[in-house]
Amino acid sequence: MNSKDEYYLKITLAVGEKSTCKRRKMGAIIVVNDAIVSTGYNGPARGSINCDEVECLKNLKNAPQYSAYDLCPAVHAEENAVVNAARNGTKVFGGTLYVVGRRPSGEIAPSHPCERCARIIINAGIKRVVTMDEEGKVLEIPVEELVRKDKEKYLEKLKAENGRKTD
Repeated sequence: MNSKDEYYLKITLAVGEKSTCKRRKMGAIIVVNDAIVSTGYNGPARGSINCDEVECLKNLKNAPQYSAYDLCPAVHAEENAVVNAARNGTKVFGGTLYVVGRRPSGEIAPSHPCERCARIIINAGIKRVVTMDEEGKVLEIPVEELVRKDKEKYLEKLKAENGRKTD
């Protein structure tokens, strides 16, 4: 990784500060040709309710981190970055998506795109995903890895379903 990745990740952390999430304030930016073309943070759909206005259902249910997405009204930071680009007619094809955030304690909250976000990243034509680990080390997630994992997860689900039908 290079110092540009560190530079963009610092900006991504600042974007995440706008998040209303009580668990993790995640930010995402998309860079194309060394220019930031879009930003996003995790938060509810426009005009919907914010968790900071009411209680967090995931907290009430003690749901583990990085799970129970169906209990959360948030649009993920990665999704918002792609959607914001689309709303403004901005190209993200061939770009790099940076995503990282902070926990309420201030610790770094690394991100690996969920299945939903991975599919959006793949179909948007984003070529690189960059985050950092808890110690601040820059990590790159190749989009090819997202494609491979998506295929594997689907085939595992299909195999499990087919196994149930033969029992």
